[in-house]
Amino acid sequence: MINAFIIIFLVIILFFALRGSIKHLLGQGSCCGGGNSIVKEADKKLNGPIIKTKIFKIDGMHCENCTNRVKRAINRIDGVSAKLSLRKKQAVVQYEKEVADEVLTSEIEGLGYKVIEIK
Repeated sequence: MINAFIIIFLVIILFFALRGSIKHLLGQGSCCGGGNSIVKEADKKLNGPIIKTKIFKIDGMHCENCTNRVKRAINRIDGVSAKLSLRKKQAVVQYEKEVADEVLTSEIEGLGYKVIEIK
């Protein structure tokens, strides 16, 4: 009798854990402490002319909150502006002055994501 209750209890816990994990991986659930907000971070306007554009492929972003965190981190860097795509798992970064790739990579990876390619 007690074994049956334990099994039912474990099945219920497993159900909710799987449901939450599936939502998380599909970008539908809360992630990274961001709640359920799907409001996109505003774009940063650069003052000078764009001297180059690079694409940073990023692993580990699962939801809109992830992209907002990365976008905020990049946009805090003077002389660059980022637009992120969750679907493509990338940041398109525009530069108005020279900034080393390592600076941006450090900011992104400091949040727990992984830069896998820079084009």
